[in-house]
Amino acid sequence: MFLSKITITLRKSILDPQGKAVEHAIGTMNIGNIRDVRMGKYIELKIDAADEAAARTMTEQVCTKLLANPIMEDFHFEVEKL
Repeated sequence: MFLSKITITLRKSILDPQGKAVEHAIGTMNIGNIRDVRMGKYIELKIDAADEAAARTMTEQVCTKLLANPIMEDFHFEVEKL
């Protein structure tokens, strides 16, 4: 059994209005100088696979075919053995 930890974010070239709203809110809190806030999605998958390579392949397929929009979003993931 493996755990895939996936992070999906908008590409740097795509405007992130949610990130801008959070950046503005942080600015009103007098916490400090925080810039370039980007929001994204975090997803975990438990995968029953023979080995880590198979779990990575399955995770890649799920990301490219379902979870991430390849035109607007980038993704990266880590796979760990449970």
